[in-house]
Amino acid sequence: MTSSDEGAEQPWNPQRQRSANERLLWDRLRSGGAASRAQLARETGLSKPTVSSALAALEQAGLVREAGTHAPERGRIAVLYAPDPTAGYALGLDIGRSWLRVALADLDGTVVARSDVRNQARTANSMADLAVSAARGLVADSALDPGKVTQAVVGTPGVYDEDERRVRYAQQLPGWGRPGLLDRIRDGLGLPVAVQNDANLAALGEYTYGVGAGSRLFVYVMIGTGLGMGIVNEGRLFTGAHGGAGEIGFLPWAGHREPDPGADTADTADSMEDAVSAEAVVQTARAHGMTGPLTAKDVFDAARAGDAAAARAVELEGERLAHTVAAVSAVLDPDLVVLGGGVGHNADLLLRTVRQTLRTLTPLRPKVAPSSLGEDAVLLGAVATALDAARDLAFEGR
Repeated sequence: MTSSDEGAEQPWNPQRQRSANERLLWDRLRSGGAASRAQLARETGLSKPTVSSALAALEQAGLVREAGTHAPERGRIAVLYAPDPTAGYALGLDIGRSWLRVALADLDGTVVARSDVRNQARTANSMADLAVSAARGLVADSALDPGKVTQAVVGTPGVYDEDERRVRYAQQLPGWGRPGLLDRIRDGLGLPVAVQNDANLAALGEYTYGVGAGSRLFVYVMIGTGLGMGIVNEGRLFTGAHGGAGEIGFLPWAGHREPDPGADTADTADSMEDAVSAEAVVQTARAHGMTGPLTAKDVFDAARAGDAAAARAVELEGERLAHTVAAVSAVLDPDLVVLGGGVGHNADLLLRTVRQTLRTLTPLRPKVAPSSLGEDAVLLGAVATALDAARDLAFEGR
């Protein structure tokens, strides 16, 4: 045998084959639910002895457990097997300007513990430390084995640059673009941490758990202190060449005009984010006569109570959102656009204007719907993303 033959990968390896069989059965049980050995043999094409051996190995590793019995009309009672959701856990974190949310989920995707903490951090370092303390505290309070928590995913405004190890474009979180902050979180948690844009995670959360399920191509538009968008194409997140796909807040705002002293309104927004985000709602409400301390929530609450100035501000916000949807539709042609974020959660006031205005702007009119997950969209998207890695780690560590 030559040295090249010795170094070549063997075409068949018993250990590798056993591992492949175990993964095949584990994936089948996770996707299709509890099943008997005979049913698994029929569905996978594996022999019954192979199925029995693989299930025994998975059960010994803590990945599979008995889940009851099935009594057929004929034949013996069969034992049913199902994945053990306690074989591992995943952490999801949503770091926002006002709130920091953390959730812990088992391998079935069931959230077993969560915590919502006011983000009162005044520096980027203290924000990173707050994320670590909230996550570690949640795991400790859950009384679970910390060693079974194998993956965390952090959702944050902006785009994470893996090469520079920093977040870019996170204007809503001062100082958050400094290199090393996410490494600080990773070191503090002591486990692998992946970082994703919050709108992207919200889109994945809505696709996995919410109204986006089953869509061929849908986008999640997050309107809050900023403006962002997540794109899910046939179940997969689309992020572009450099992770910036969906950063629609940077689009120039076509309605920009210089202030006119004789007019009651002035559209001085330069970007789509300037025109549509929460601050734009407040500015428009002030331009129409609302006074005193105001937030976007105050404006929407006043509109519901019948305030004419607030109602006009909300109407203009709906029109501007329609322009956003029209721009997105021309580029992506989605079958569904989901509105979320602090402003988007007021879809009860916005959707009628959005839909009516959209009809005047473009023949491309996707379905527009409110988020069904509300403020949990980013967090659940982080959980769903972390679970993919946590499941692989649980299997590999068996």
